[in-house]
Amino acid sequence: MKNKAFIQLILSMFIFGTIGIFVKSIQLPRGLIACVRGLGGSVLLLLILLLTKKKPSLEAIRKNLPILIVSGAAIGINWILLFESYSYTTVAASTLCYYMAPVFVLIASRLIFKEALGKKKLICAAISVIGAVLVSGIFENGSKGGLFGCLLALGAAVFYASVVLMNKKLSNISPFDSTLIQLASAGSVILPYTLISEAHSPFALAPQTIILLTIVALLHTGIAYTLYFSSIRHLKTDTVAIFSYLDPVVAVILSLIMGEFMSPTMAIGAALILGALIFSETPSTFLKKGGAKNFHRR
Repeated sequence: MKNKAFIQLILSMFIFGTIGIFVKSIQLPRGLIACVRGLGGSVLLLLILLLTKKKPSLEAIRKNLPILIVSGAAIGINWILLFESYSYTTVAASTLCYYMAPVFVLIASRLIFKEALGKKKLICAAISVIGAVLVSGIFENGSKGGLFGCLLALGAAVFYASVVLMNKKLSNISPFDSTLIQLASAGSVILPYTLISEAHSPFALAPQTIILLTIVALLHTGIAYTLYFSSIRHLKTDTVAIFSYLDPVVAVILSLIMGEFMSPTMAIGAALILGALIFSETPSTFLKKGGAKNFHRR
């Protein structure tokens, strides 16, 4: 069972790591992509739960519904910002800046919950911030677009950090049930925004676009989340934490393979972010408090 869970975790991380390439190839408004991802992913999760005879706990959902809806809305906004960032900078830069979310969680935990932060966490957080500045391309010529893209990704990270903090308030509800409602809430909240903002924006649903959109909704959301949550039940928290960083590593590698630009300075920034985040979680004090199971990937 443990070997199977390990394979599921690695597979889910590889899938999450490829989402940026797919989204960047979809010629549709980012709000529409996020909406379809939320609604499509939640429907698939519901079907998987029903087929495996694991019916959602309506009582648990009812008790946690306000937090689930608000956090779901935050997930939707987070998706839109992240997807928009792909239009202005590389997938690698967006993903790495997005992975500043754990740093924002640490800062918020200190300010809101008065949790003590060790020197190791503070040093790693500072290194990550330096890395994000370098990755943004601010020191490169003509980097305004790239900088704006990184700012959008950092905004997405802030919203996702808020989701992690809100998830700490959830009680007696399974990860599958909470994710199901959050994905449905994300799609539902984004739908009115998409209909209003894109009402006069013409776009064509070419066969390739439909295929890519379906892959993002089903593979990168429903299936990937199912693999992820199925694996974390049978693995140690630190194992989940460390291997979760396969996601940005895969994104960076794919970005380079696709020919996206990364200067030596940006490469140093990428190394600083990944190195600091991985070192920060070895061993993980924060994640042992519940962070790993609440940090739903992308």
